[in-house]
Amino acid sequence: MNTADLGLPVDVPSTALFTDQYELTMLRAALEAGTAERRSVFEVFTRRLPNGRRYGVVAGTGRVLDAVENFRFDADVLAFLRERQIVDEQTLQWLAGYRFSGDIWGYPEGEVYFPGSPIMRVEGTFAECVLLETVILSILNHDSAIAAAASRMSAAAGDRPLIEMGARRTHELAAVAASRAAYVGGFATTSDLAAGFRYGIPTVGTSAHAFTLLHDSERDAFQAQVNTLGRGTTLLVDTYDVAEAVRTAVEVAGPGLGAVRIDSGDLLLVAHRVRQQLDALGATDTKIIVTSDLDEYAIASLAAAPVDAYGVGTQLVTGSGHPTSSMVYKLVARAESAGPNAPLVPVAKRSTGGKTSVGGRKWAARRLDACGVAEAEVVGTGPVPGELADRQLLVELVKGGEVVAREPLDAARERHTAAREGLPMSATQLSRGEPVLPTEYLHGASGS
Repeated sequence: MNTADLGLPVDVPSTALFTDQYELTMLRAALEAGTAERRSVFEVFTRRLPNGRRYGVVAGTGRVLDAVENFRFDADVLAFLRERQIVDEQTLQWLAGYRFSGDIWGYPEGEVYFPGSPIMRVEGTFAECVLLETVILSILNHDSAIAAAASRMSAAAGDRPLIEMGARRTHELAAVAASRAAYVGGFATTSDLAAGFRYGIPTVGTSAHAFTLLHDSERDAFQAQVNTLGRGTTLLVDTYDVAEAVRTAVEVAGPGLGAVRIDSGDLLLVAHRVRQQLDALGATDTKIIVTSDLDEYAIASLAAAPVDAYGVGTQLVTGSGHPTSSMVYKLVARAESAGPNAPLVPVAKRSTGGKTSVGGRKWAARRLDACGVAEAEVVGTGPVPGELADRQLLVELVKGGEVVAREPLDAARERHTAAREGLPMSATQLSRGEPVLPTEYLHGASGS
């Protein structure tokens, strides 16, 4: 069974109200004006990456597909809208039969993106597309921010595995989404059982300081844990004195002790001392896991330390300083009339302050250099140049209202690894810099 089909053990009957009121008032006015059925193209993109970041990571696509399928105005939702007089009866009748029947294209989950990349393209009538703005953006902005932080952390960690353990630092449902996004970005496991239940992510966990404090001595606590979980467990050794705890841990579990966890202090110094002590006690295969407010910079600083795995919480689930990806959802083309064959015309916002957009229904491709390394993100309208035809990035996600591109979460995770490896080496530098690829625009006819 696909665990993604089980659903969260939380009552969320519909995603239709995961929206902003102005989307419904625009719908009402468009229905009244006769423009609601005009064929339209909306695109999700970001004008810039977070300051200093070299690339973005697309995450949340699978959750978007679930949200679109579950975007239904049931009786309770309609009653709420009627009671608040948010829309009129004509609009309520239209909403009662809402089913997205259009097409959605997008960068596949795990792919990288850059400023101006058409990360997702939603096509259908204005009425059915405009309602999806907030739910799509809320998912993509959050999940992509977490995945980008996770990607930087996994690049810094190299071959050492990362454990996601941030559930207690964010909203309970955001924690599940964050765990999923972290897995896409390169994390190996999660402590969040809801994420394991919902998405099949491997889960891990042993004990906290409270378990040690519960017992009359540290030895009693370690003995109880080993008796229950076996010698391969991980013992937390920084409740009192680290050196004494390590000695006791090996005495209790023997040299076959699985791992020790360090959650405080100068991790670089303590890790070296613990490794020396473990080796001297014959526990040469016992691993060292470090936690304690890690981010990508702290992980990179521990590259030379004898550390075997990292546990990351707060900095991961808050995007390591950038909790949103600043994506927007903009109308870029619309038909001249509601006629089924009316041609599309490009439209774009022309405001000051950097909030402009580029009109037209877009494609995207990644141009490679002679060594097969990405050198530019090419975004265009109209025909795709022949030399870029097999390098296009957007894939069909929804066709005629039906999801056509569901995939296992591991596929997105593997795709991200491959996409990051295809970028210039400077992409994974933690120093501040510009996007590692420039975005080039090719303008042609908008297409119909």
